[in-house]
Amino acid sequence: MGRRRAKRKAPQKKKILGTLENQFNCPFCNHEKSCDVKMDKQRNVGHISCRVCLEDFQTPITYLSEPVDVFGDWIDACEEANA
Repeated sequence: MGRRRAKRKAPQKKKILGTLENQFNCPFCNHEKSCDVKMDKQRNVGHISCRVCLEDFQTPITYLSEPVDVFGDWIDACEEANA
């Protein structure tokens, strides 16, 4: 009879601990990190505004929405207006 082999456990994967940004580059004035996103979860409204050129945008949000979603909606609305 042979001896029993030791079972090896797979190494645990490290979780990525990154956070999403709350400041973005403005599509109108091209300043870096000049647009701030504010999420009002109680009223279900996301608001993004530029500190330099004072452009702003509001969009409806859900409980799953993140600041990058509000910025993406703003970019989509800009592209739709220019089309």
